[in-house]
Amino acid sequence: MTHPNARSTDADFIGLLQQIGPTRAAKVLGVTPRNAKRRRRNLENKYKKKIEVPAYNNISPPQYIEHPHEVNLTVKDGTVIVGSDGHYWPGKASTAHRAFVKLIKELSPRAVFMNGDAFDGARISRHPSIMWENKPEVIQELEAVQERMHEIELAAPRSTALVWPLGNHDARFETRLATMVPEYARINGFHLKDHFSNRWQPCWLAWINRSVVIKHRYKGGIHATHNATMWAGTTTITGHLHSLKVTPFTDYNGTRYGIDTGTLADPNGKQFLDYSEGNPKNHRSGFIVLTFRGGRLMWPEVVSVVDENHVEFRGEIIRA
Repeated sequence: MTHPNARSTDADFIGLLQQIGPTRAAKVLGVTPRNAKRRRRNLENKYKKKIEVPAYNNISPPQYIEHPHEVNLTVKDGTVIVGSDGHYWPGKASTAHRAFVKLIKELSPRAVFMNGDAFDGARISRHPSIMWENKPEVIQELEAVQERMHEIELAAPRSTALVWPLGNHDARFETRLATMVPEYARINGFHLKDHFSNRWQPCWLAWINRSVVIKHRYKGGIHATHNATMWAGTTTITGHLHSLKVTPFTDYNGTRYGIDTGTLADPNGKQFLDYSEGNPKNHRSGFIVLTFRGGRLMWPEVVSVVDENHVEFRGEIIRA
């Protein structure tokens, strides 16, 4: 089979598509699924002929309609990286996302979490459009998410667990279909997970050592991190509010943390421009690094965006 770094001819590429489909062809050629699909469309336009591909190879094997309730991991010694709220749209990757990928390569974490809202779903929101917003189509968003998640997957060692707790924006994909065409339930491709590698484990929440819970959202408001860990009774890591902060909480049982993982998107990006009406947002772009020693969580570390090309981490300015 073609070497991952080889440049394929049109004939070789078409043959590979017809044999194993664009998603698997992308893996063989070492390119993103988005680029493979783009090349397929370009070749169809070039030769004025549709390239037939095996439907069952285009996407992952069928998944159960229900998302697994929880994922449990044990991490005695090592790091875990948690990002969330990518709200990925077509275009250049954000500074936080680039830093996320870079640190995954450098730290070789035991697990990587995309803690919800990788997909934005701008056109299928329950909220009405604001004036004449120029929103990307669902396929454009989906391809952008595939590209970004593929970059994360390539950066992570094969031994690294990839976990994706479902976010409320992620849920838009299936909620819209379940509402409009419920007769298509369980058909492959109608569930968000069908469009991504099986390395990504979907869930509602995940536990590390049964002492740290990671889920997309729990409590709301300005004191969300404090209230989340107080009421949960354990270290609680959420996204959703984009605030990027660590709130310690100490009682007779010791110290635990309420953590907001911020956003991997640019807080001033197009995804948020119109609904915020240009108002200042108490949002911060970045993510969280967790270190475990002997199964014990050390003080959580924040990676925060400094400017378009740099992030701050462990007292250093790092180029993203």
